[in-house]
Amino acid sequence: MRVIGAGLPRTATLSQKIALEILGLAPCYHMVNVIGDLDEAPRWRQALDREIPVREILQGFEATVDWPGSYFYADLIETYPDAKVLLSVRDGDAWARSMRETIWGVLYDDSLMSHLSSARGHVDPLWRGYIEMMKEMWQRSGLLNADDTSLEWMSNAMDRFNAEVQRTVAPDRLLVWQASDGWKPLCEFLGAPVPDAPFPRVNDSNEFASRIIDSSLLAIQQHTTAGRVRTGTAN
Repeated sequence: MRVIGAGLPRTATLSQKIALEILGLAPCYHMVNVIGDLDEAPRWRQALDREIPVREILQGFEATVDWPGSYFYADLIETYPDAKVLLSVRDGDAWARSMRETIWGVLYDDSLMSHLSSARGHVDPLWRGYIEMMKEMWQRSGLLNADDTSLEWMSNAMDRFNAEVQRTVAPDRLLVWQASDGWKPLCEFLGAPVPDAPFPRVNDSNEFASRIIDSSLLAIQQHTTAGRVRTGTAN
């Protein structure tokens, strides 16, 4: 492990994953790894409950950004003392609004995205376990307060989290960075040449919602089709 991303979700972490892999830090772990292979979710639940070390899940990865990895940043900086730490930040109010539309929205909102996610959980035990694990992780972090979470709560919680990271990580191994900073400070921090390409920018709120809705609809459709086949009612 050469780079530990300590930044919270919704701080351009998918762009960071792509950028780090362009710089040769591949593979880079990200929440999309879990969503793409839900068999990973029970292992993260074990890590959350301190039944297995996080390093057991991250073996073979050059870097990690986003949750679940950044939830365990304090463990990771001890496990990998030579790794550099990237703290991605953004304005607290903007982060809170983004969270409201995406992650909090999936877990707690009265919305199509949340209802379809819940419906998927009824037919997909791995998805249900993933959602339960994420709710527990956010609760333990103090960054969300279940369905009572206000924008002000989230904004203040993010500021506290970022301050805690900066107190915990030695300054000489930490870069506080935001997506608008682009390649230059990141490459200087990592000792890498600046690529001859624009900095990647992906995963806005609309893309997030579409990903949850589309995958939930597909899972429900597949379950319904399989049920019809089992009962001999398929056309």
